[in-house]
Amino acid sequence: MKKKKNILNEQDFKRIITRIAHQILEKHRGTDRLALVGIQTRGDFLAKRLAEQIHKIENVTLPVGSMDINMYRDDWTKISHQPTVRPSNIPFSVDDMEIILVDDVLYTGRTIRAAMDALMDFGRPSRIELAILADRGHRELPIQADFMGITVDTDPEQMVNVLVNEHDGRDAVLLE
Repeated sequence: MKKKKNILNEQDFKRIITRIAHQILEKHRGTDRLALVGIQTRGDFLAKRLAEQIHKIENVTLPVGSMDINMYRDDWTKISHQPTVRPSNIPFSVDDMEIILVDDVLYTGRTIRAAMDALMDFGRPSRIELAILADRGHRELPIQADFMGITVDTDPEQMVNVLVNEHDGRDAVLLE
């Protein structure tokens, strides 16, 4: 049985979301032409939390979308014979917007590459940035986060699992 180590708890989550929201606002000097798109599943919930935090700070409601990237992955045949495809929901035009993709864990960079490809099917943003909760290293593609919660030193065979209350019943980051 694999041993699990709890890296972040609910309070840590709140602090990180608050910090990332402030960093986004500082870098963008506000919210003009800014939108968040969460990568399903857990990035979707994190994007909504960031939007809520930005609303608390600036009293501005950002557009928020969610995106399924399974058909854009270059490794979906390694994951499953039939990928589960869920609907994407981006209820605003991405054209000329500054889009922040939101995901839970950055690892090889392949998920983010797939997300950028998927986003381009919705239009042409003026800029794409990345916000993540945990960076575990081991890139295969030259992708880095613009906004990051924590860095977790891992071996390639270890797993970093993010749990979010809305989907998993609690907030935690676990190292297995």
